[in-house]
Amino acid sequence: MQTLSHPTREQIRFESVLDALAHPVRLRVVRRLADGEELTCGTTLPDVPKSAASHHWRILRESGVLHARREGRTILHTLRREDLDARFPGLLEVVRNAVDADV
Repeated sequence: MQTLSHPTREQIRFESVLDALAHPVRLRVVRRLADGEELTCGTTLPDVPKSAASHHWRILRESGVLHARREGRTILHTLRREDLDARFPGLLEVVRNAVDADV
């Protein structure tokens, strides 16, 4: 089974995070993660084709926005809030408020 790679805290780049947050589907995922949810690949994005959903999860993981871990055949995703707050203080709240304003 393929290992899921994540950048270290120090490797998280501002431009990669902004790029990851630039898509409405990924913003929707981050909003749910910011509420403390732990999300799975298969059930979180039912309206998105599986290949596109995998792409969105990979972008979020490789940018350092979320952490993915395997439990059997399921991949669980959580927000890397502590790492993002340490690298970019206040960014998650700005994103969350912007998403809330659009809802």
